[in-house]
Amino acid sequence: MRIVIKVGTSTLAHETGKLNIKRTTDLCGVLSDLKNAGHEVILVSSGAIGMGVGKLGLSEKPKDIPTKQAAAAVGQCELMYTYDRNFTEFGQTVAQILLTGSDFSAEDRHENFTNTLFKLLELGVLPIINENDTIATEEIKVGDNDTLSALVAVSAKADLLVILSDVDGLYSADPHKDTNAKLIERVQGCPAELFDLAGGEGSALGTGGMRTKIKAAKLCVENGADMVIANGENPEVLYEIVNGNLGGYTRFFAE
Repeated sequence: MRIVIKVGTSTLAHETGKLNIKRTTDLCGVLSDLKNAGHEVILVSSGAIGMGVGKLGLSEKPKDIPTKQAAAAVGQCELMYTYDRNFTEFGQTVAQILLTGSDFSAEDRHENFTNTLFKLLELGVLPIINENDTIATEEIKVGDNDTLSALVAVSAKADLLVILSDVDGLYSADPHKDTNAKLIERVQGCPAELFDLAGGEGSALGTGGMRTKIKAAKLCVENGADMVIANGENPEVLYEIVNGNLGGYTRFFAE
């Protein structure tokens, strides 16, 4: 199985922006184990700006573009150093790929990206992908890593995209406001009415929310890949997801 796993800033970092060391180490261990079991694994990781905020000692996520890009430049170094150190401990070789929207919209650049991605998988490398926030502008950026992960999954002809977040999945209503809200565990395709359940933006350090995740699900299922939204608090949930077990998260089944 070829699997794309997207991990959000809220999973990787504490609210302070500092790295959640235990969770990040556990995630790298599970992904390495899945790879050892014969699966091809691609990681789409947020966290560069969030980790840059923490390392620079900023009180909040910056709002102006130059400071965001500076935080991304600092944080991306920290992020890849952390991944390389952890995955090396588990016997894995990693590679960094930084993308913008142009790498999907321009045919030649998209071909170059996919050629590199497939060669890395062939060589047994675990690619780690993020948006190139240091240079991305409004005109060329993807904008959020939920969408980026779906674009990667389609480009990679993946069987499954798993979005790990700070929520268990898609609910029938906002669980913070409605005690009767139920987790929707199984969705066939991606019906348009799901967008009515999406709510607003995500965490203070992240850029996503449920709406971007449903957009990602729509892109995946229309292109033959299942998609799962799950809570990244315990990375071992990936074993259940890959084994096809249902319960405790939302799975969108490909049309």
